[in-house]
Amino acid sequence: MRHAQGRARRAGAALAAVLTWVGLLAGCTAGGHGGPDIDRLLGGPPAPKDAIRVTPGDGSTAVRPQERLRVRVSDGRLEKVSVVMSQDAQDAPVPGHITADGLGWEPDGDRLALAAKYTVDAVALDSEGRRSARHSTFTTYVPEERFIGYVTPENRATVGIGMIVSLSFNREITDRAAVERAVRVTANPPVEIRPHWFGKDRLDFRPERYWKPGTEVTVDLGLRDVEGAPGVYGLQDKTFTFTVGRGQVSLVDAARHMMEVRRDGQLLATVPITAGAPKTTTYNGKMVVMEMLEVTRMNSRTVGFGGEYDIPDVPHAMRLTDSGTFLHGNYWSPEAPGSVNVSHGCVGLRDVKGGGSDTPAGWFFDRSLVGDVVEVVHSKDKTVAPDNGLGGWNMAWKEWKTGSAVK
Repeated sequence: MRHAQGRARRAGAALAAVLTWVGLLAGCTAGGHGGPDIDRLLGGPPAPKDAIRVTPGDGSTAVRPQERLRVRVSDGRLEKVSVVMSQDAQDAPVPGHITADGLGWEPDGDRLALAAKYTVDAVALDSEGRRSARHSTFTTYVPEERFIGYVTPENRATVGIGMIVSLSFNREITDRAAVERAVRVTANPPVEIRPHWFGKDRLDFRPERYWKPGTEVTVDLGLRDVEGAPGVYGLQDKTFTFTVGRGQVSLVDAARHMMEVRRDGQLLATVPITAGAPKTTTYNGKMVVMEMLEVTRMNSRTVGFGGEYDIPDVPHAMRLTDSGTFLHGNYWSPEAPGSVNVSHGCVGLRDVKGGGSDTPAGWFFDRSLVGDVVEVVHSKDKTVAPDNGLGGWNMAWKEWKTGSAVK
């Protein structure tokens, strides 16, 4: 890019020199002197002043991104066109091409950038052999409102096989198709990845089945200048990656009060658990570890209950849903795991106050990753909603694909 910009600057300097001479010579012509010498320098009589037409016009401001950048001549041919876009204190050449008939120049891209200055330099030769040059600038619309997408997982993270790429937008998106087209998720080794919208402010991506361990996933956010809603444009233009680690899926049987932990298909351990009590049961279904906390406070009022509990130091806590379902250490009901369900919907493993590394909860925490799958069965509750946390694995693939805005 540095070399390309250097060439663009050298080309711009050369064109500027041509334009300077054109301006000086035009001034001489206006004074009635040096006509034959001017003709000889320019390759013939001077062409009309408006021989080269640039749109948007010179000096235009607040040009909208959907307007078309064009350079045209009525006859003859364009010899050279150089366009430079300046944005955020950086210059970049705008790639484009002269049309087959030689009468026009068009950019290779479809849209203008927002909050940018465009400089156009063009040289043309008309049908009578007269050469002319044109220098034109315009600036594009500077939006007052922007939107961004908050992305899960983090850049360069190593995650479990159940990770779903999730974008939560800070504003409602009304042109969901435009935003969806601007986001690209790819994998190596390749696998089909499809998007699904949950409402107007969340876009998730997943393959049909859990990721294969070792997969490298790349997320390209081309949201900059994309109009997600009337007058609201995207801000981000970035790429990030994450790696899928070993495959771990844990099966919680709420009726048996036990959890089987499997790594790459092999049983690692069977761990006693306590699930939701009869009046506050645990969701069934596939849930994904969203975050891991060595210790956290849990207050029943923050998840829709009364004042039943407020525990300031819950150890080894792993969030499974947005609504407050956790898998965590339990030191206050040491006899419950393996025998009775006593929680308010979470899954509890035996632990000690302060969190012990040699307890079932500590053992499991140390062997877990964000993105690991925890599936609950045989609970007297409904299946967790696909948009509650990263619960999209509970939706059939056919239904998942219908959630795309691009038809």
